[in-house]
Amino acid sequence: MAITGNDAKLLFYARKNGVSFEETLTLGRLKLYTTVAAIAELQSKFGVAEETVKKITLNDAYSEPLFELLGAKKMDSIDVSNYENASLIHDLNNPIPDKWKNQYSVVVDGGTLEHIFNFPQAISNCMNMLKQGGHFIGITPANNLMGHGFYQFSPELYSRIFCAANGFRIKKLMITASHLDGSFGDWYNVADPAEVKSRVVLVNELPTYLMVIAERTSIVSIFSNTPQQSDYTVTWSKKTAPENKKETLSKKIIKMLVPAKVRDIYYAVRLKLNTDTLTTKDLGAINNQHYKKVEDQ
Repeated sequence: MAITGNDAKLLFYARKNGVSFEETLTLGRLKLYTTVAAIAELQSKFGVAEETVKKITLNDAYSEPLFELLGAKKMDSIDVSNYENASLIHDLNNPIPDKWKNQYSVVVDGGTLEHIFNFPQAISNCMNMLKQGGHFIGITPANNLMGHGFYQFSPELYSRIFCAANGFRIKKLMITASHLDGSFGDWYNVADPAEVKSRVVLVNELPTYLMVIAERTSIVSIFSNTPQQSDYTVTWSKKTAPENKKETLSKKIIKMLVPAKVRDIYYAVRLKLNTDTLTTKDLGAINNQHYKKVEDQ
């Protein structure tokens, strides 16, 4: 669990786009895997830090000084163990105490949630700890990191979690790839599958990470209705709809005989032949209706 150069860039980007770090909670104490020089460059580029970068003191290689630079007046970290001296000791597999709810302007996951088995409870805890108007920032594995943790995450998951029904809205959902030399590629905005009315898939070779910035817009009960995958929700709504009768016999046969995961592979291969396909250095072949390069990164 750490803040890389790419993660630090995301934090500065978030601050420029309205995220307050005044009351910050991180999942685990996040080590700082970047340099003062790199941080100074980010400060110059985004121009949002409260203090001068020269005041950063990296005494123990942890990231609290970076968050103070971004404006943190209150700084907490939460972990299941005190082995890194987190200020809050709690297993996020379990519900948090009520006194921790609605306390923070930002909750930052720099690589923890994929290691927590009870993900729905863990993300619900993160959401509940935010004040109204606060933000969740997450950097989590997407493709090609099997074995790193329990999970890899998808655009569908975050789009269904951070929705109006749960009192949230996504301000940014982006993806980037990491290279063997430790560098990161360009950022791409990722579409909500419900909005583009298709699965937003990616078949590529490099490890990729999803980066989400979501705002808590209202205080409501989290997951009072269980999230459902958007394309299935549409399918179920058509079960008794008259237009469902128009489905061709060939499509019905394909759905009956071809497993969904095989169809996903077919869609990925077909993507390479699609006129909407763009070949990128970092992500490989992408549907440019689903992935659009971030211009202000």
